[in-house]
Amino acid sequence: MTASSTRRTTAAHSRLAAVGAIAVAGALLLTGCGDQTKKDSGSQSSGPASGTAPLADKLPQAIRDKGVIKVGSDIAYAPVEFTDSSGKTAGIDPDIADAMGKQLGVKFQFDNGTFDTLITGLRSKRYDIAMSAMTDTKDRQEGIDSDTGKKVGEGVDFVDYFTAGVSIYTQKGKDQGIKTWADLCGKKIVVQRGTTSEDLAKSEAKKCPAGKALSIEAFDTDQQAQTRLRAGGANAGSSDFPVAAYAVKTSGGGKDFQIVGEQVEAAPYGIAVGKGNTQLREALKAALDAIIKNGEYNKILQKWGVTDGAVQAAAINGGK
Repeated sequence: MTASSTRRTTAAHSRLAAVGAIAVAGALLLTGCGDQTKKDSGSQSSGPASGTAPLADKLPQAIRDKGVIKVGSDIAYAPVEFTDSSGKTAGIDPDIADAMGKQLGVKFQFDNGTFDTLITGLRSKRYDIAMSAMTDTKDRQEGIDSDTGKKVGEGVDFVDYFTAGVSIYTQKGKDQGIKTWADLCGKKIVVQRGTTSEDLAKSEAKKCPAGKALSIEAFDTDQQAQTRLRAGGANAGSSDFPVAAYAVKTSGGGKDFQIVGEQVEAAPYGIAVGKGNTQLREALKAALDAIIKNGEYNKILQKWGVTDGAVQAAAINGGK
């Protein structure tokens, strides 16, 4: 769930395009997501606590004592994180967190919140980390509001664990000639608030010629944006590619949406950690490197059909 970033276009369209077939196939593993619009309605823990975990001693003592890492997450962004048909938190992020928890000997407790409030919650210590398909960007690292260019906080550090781009999608059979962001001029797009999709739309709107304004409607969740588009309330929607691919495959049994054009803005997803919390940051990095090395990481990405987004090693603040 990319957001508020210094822009960079991808040089890897062909590689990321290959994710499409894989991600769509992987979505067959999932069932309906249920109602995910209610926030702060509970939490889900993953990963067994264990005093003999190989990397337990790397964690801050306070977290070791609690046996829990509290995770702020917008649990309405299938297949990255969502509520499955049994009411449990599921997806790529929870599975990666579960594997890391086994290395660290703690549980990762996912607490639901709207995406654009997660860093605030991290700053107020409501969460220990934020893990929610969040793009690692320089603006976020430095606490800069990308709309105003002004500093609004101390920023966060990221442990990068995945790479994804951004896609545009329309109602199936109604692409209206939309292939690029420039084709959206004179049309209406729906997006999730606080994401790179919204930022890209705002940037494109400034370029549109007179008489062909780009109208933008932003929602708290991606599912709300999808509902608006499904009902014909907009010409297009945009979200991170794995999410768009999942919606295309599952919404209306695959009859509601289609992806148009190529992905852009390929960038790393990062686990956000408060500035100064270096011991926790380094523990997370060590745990991620461990599951990459032992093969658990790749098995998770294979399960969800997104192996082309894999990283070869954990990175700290790799976003541009």
